[in-house]
Amino acid sequence: MQQLTFIKPGQLAFWEVPEPRLRGPSEALVRPFVAARCDGDAVFLRFGLSRLIETGARLHVLDPMFAGPHGALFKGPFAYGHECVAEVVRVGEDVRDFRAGDVVIVPWAAACGACGRCGRGLGAHCERASTPLPAYGFGKGLGEYGGMVSDLVRVPYADAMLVRVPEGVDPLAVASASDNLPDAYRSVAPQLAAAPGAPVLIIGGAARSIGLYAVGMAVALGASRVDYVDSDPGRLRIAEKLGARAIDLRPSARWFRREKPLLAEGYPISVEASGTVSGLRYALNWLAPGGHCTALAFYMRRGTPIPLWNMYLKSCHLHVGVSHPRQNIPKVLDLIARGAFDPLQVEPLIGNFSDGPQLLLEDTTKVILSRPRSVRAAAG
Repeated sequence: MQQLTFIKPGQLAFWEVPEPRLRGPSEALVRPFVAARCDGDAVFLRFGLSRLIETGARLHVLDPMFAGPHGALFKGPFAYGHECVAEVVRVGEDVRDFRAGDVVIVPWAAACGACGRCGRGLGAHCERASTPLPAYGFGKGLGEYGGMVSDLVRVPYADAMLVRVPEGVDPLAVASASDNLPDAYRSVAPQLAAAPGAPVLIIGGAARSIGLYAVGMAVALGASRVDYVDSDPGRLRIAEKLGARAIDLRPSARWFRREKPLLAEGYPISVEASGTVSGLRYALNWLAPGGHCTALAFYMRRGTPIPLWNMYLKSCHLHVGVSHPRQNIPKVLDLIARGAFDPLQVEPLIGNFSDGPQLLLEDTTKVILSRPRSVRAAAG
């Protein structure tokens, strides 16, 4: 079968590899026909991240854990991609909820759905996994589950992992439902449920599409005000179209450097998607008392500073960590099915699977690949 393989920064290619096979009765084989580029992928796809990690380690400026065992995660070759919409091709005899032809979302992390961690909503740290983060779209360090830009993908816990796409929902709109869409959802939805109508601050940047998805979801979920801060004109324009108050963060923005408030009383909810120390500090410093900040980007710097004293005085909360998408995927799909939010407003670059090696390297907010559906085998 054909598998899109990350070889090195700036180089992707389709390789002929053996097809995966069912390894147990609870598994499924699926054929991705829509795939998306995760925001985090854009870094290692286009730049020599492994070399930067090695340099950062020598200079002692990177977190030792990232510079050590986790730095190898981005070294090719490995099967690329962890966001997709797929059709079920074959299921094991114990799979009850799915059959060939079903259109499904496959979460980025392989999780059993039954262990203690899965039960606590920590599916990306499933106790039954062979690695600490059992992910699609990376190499041996994360379990080699395969990549989502492939002719066939094995799903180890089909009934627990797969989520059926509702009738009438455009697969292109939910291309990132494996990761980036539920990642955005977790940053605003529970918080707005606890504080209905609260204003929301979003610092955009490195997590390009996730920050914008968070804008659209916060507006859809009833935030009284959404302030989106970024330096990119294109993302600012999209944020405004989604209903945010777009605030240009250029080098001349002294208010940001001096950490002057945009909202005097502070924000009950903030989302940090810039991946910068200054963005993280601003998102934390201007929380309202009892406020909640979700940090969505990577923070690789050794000893990343945070304003603990200010947080202590205001009893604030910071949540940082990988997404655990399975529990939120149905909620995201419902929001989209109801027409409350359209992810395609983020203006992705859309092309064919066959053009993946070129399109995935484009410097744009989101890339989506698609091809026709075609079930090739029956369940059994």
